[in-house]
Amino acid sequence: MLPVLMVTGASRGIGAAVARLGAAAGYAVCVNYRRDRTAAERVVADIARAGGRAVALQADVSVEAEVVALFQAVDATLGPVDALVNNAGILAPQARVEAMDAARLERILAVNVTGSFLCAREAVRRMSTRHGGRGGAIVNLSSRAARLGAAGEYVDYAAAKAAVDTLTVGLAREVAAEGIRVNAVSPGVIYTDIHASGGEPGRVERVKESVPMKRGGQPEEVARAVLWLLSKEASYTTGTILDVSGGR
Repeated sequence: MLPVLMVTGASRGIGAAVARLGAAAGYAVCVNYRRDRTAAERVVADIARAGGRAVALQADVSVEAEVVALFQAVDATLGPVDALVNNAGILAPQARVEAMDAARLERILAVNVTGSFLCAREAVRRMSTRHGGRGGAIVNLSSRAARLGAAGEYVDYAAAKAAVDTLTVGLAREVAAEGIRVNAVSPGVIYTDIHASGGEPGRVERVKESVPMKRGGQPEEVARAVLWLLSKEASYTTGTILDVSGGR
């Protein structure tokens, strides 16, 4: 029986790259999506063509009942999760803090922070040896914005990712003796569609000269770091936040 990997927000970008590489590494993959079913099914089709196994399952990770139902659906179709990648995340249009209202902040925190907590909770309930599980690994997607601040653009998103960093360290220490490793990958500027939702599709081109390597990263470059952290090669690594940022 194949080990089971759930990737949230896996219909595009880094999530889709993680799902494809995960399947190639031998996982049965849950491709979670919130809205774009067609894109998620395209990822599943790519995996199937390559000889892998995957299912596309819809859920908004910020809604507790949907997260519970998502994990139950994975239990029924693939089996309990052995690996979780908390990738689902959103941006709002670029703005200064003085222009942000509570509704924006609540949505940013609900998806990026609450969603990661809820999915981690459900994964721990299945993985932990304390609950009869066989252990597992969780990788959270953070961002270099957590430490750089994203001034004038996405301070709310940066703050949410800083919370993800704290979740990573705290949960890692909480479940380390229960067979679960928890780490994070912190990407820099990566060529994905998320920049368009922030109102600047070409943002990577604008800022890439500030990166020591003088280029943006590709989703697959981030995905390879995620897969390493999930693998047995990282068996003594937990509570770590790994920068994949071209030196920025």
